[in-house]
Amino acid sequence: MSAPRSEPHAYRFVTRWRVPGTCGEVADILGDPLSLVHWWPAVYLAVEQLTPPGPGGVGRRVRLHTKGWLPYTLRWEFEVVASNYPHGFTLDASGDFDGRGIWTISQDGDLVDVVYDWRVRVEKPLVRRLSFALKPLFEANHRWAMAQGEGSLKLELARRQATSEVRRREIPPPPGPVTYTAAALVGIVAVAGLGTAYLMLRRRRF
Repeated sequence: MSAPRSEPHAYRFVTRWRVPGTCGEVADILGDPLSLVHWWPAVYLAVEQLTPPGPGGVGRRVRLHTKGWLPYTLRWEFEVVASNYPHGFTLDASGDFDGRGIWTISQDGDLVDVVYDWRVRVEKPLVRRLSFALKPLFEANHRWAMAQGEGSLKLELARRQATSEVRRREIPPPPGPVTYTAAALVGIVAVAGLGTAYLMLRRRRF
């Protein structure tokens, strides 16, 4: 289910995080999709379980409503199709996304290296139609979402590792979703920047 790069609406992202903790702590958080709306609210607006998990989480299917900083949302589902707890799991996505994501988790001393290999075709009509022209913008939207995830995961780990309620209350909440007004303004600025860069490149060629 990998996404061929020749298709304008096909994307591949490899994200790397490095967080304090153990593989088990990270796997327990990432492997619980129903908690995503609590610790990663900038991206995950709603998660509904459709099929409960089997051994190792395999077979679990959920429906998700997600967004980035651009002014649109995505509705999709994923099913966990393989698990190697606590070293990662594989999910197949369908809906506004169609593809596969592989989480790999490994210990490095007191830190955990997390790699997410995400290969998808975007089927949402708006994104699919505009990918030929605005693919860099959509890629930036994904990178922003994953950066929010790394920061929010560190906060969630700190909360779970806190040794007292006082320390737990000192940890700030994760950032919430970008409002449509703010996202629209950022999107306009980004598109304007891309347009300016394109015009400058053309002038240099002639």
